Amino acid sequence: MKLLIVTFVKEFQKDVLQLLKKANIHNYSGSDIEGFKNASPFMMNSSWFPSEKGGEDSIMFFSFTEEREIDDFFKLVVEYNKKVNTNNPIHAIVVPIERSI
Repeated sequence: MKLLIVTFVKEFQKDVLQLLKKANIHNYSGSDIEGFKNASPFMMNSSWFPSEKGGEDSIMFFSFTEEREIDDFFKLVVEYNKKVNTNNPIHAIVVPIERSI
């Protein structure tokens, strides 16, 4: 069993849900997050409106799943990212699980 973590901009949520379904990953959790690119400290502090949000509305999904499904999901994401013209592709990582209860 491994931990799959996927991050993406909110606009891709419907597509990511379809990719998870195609890879037979049906159990996952998610959270809204704010994504940032490498912004300089000057740019982050120079806002005219300090309460103004500076990041992209993003989502993070994570799932404890088997390697076979993760391999299928990665293949689908690679193909998806090739077709989408964006500076914010879908990102995915895998973390091995040493122990679980």
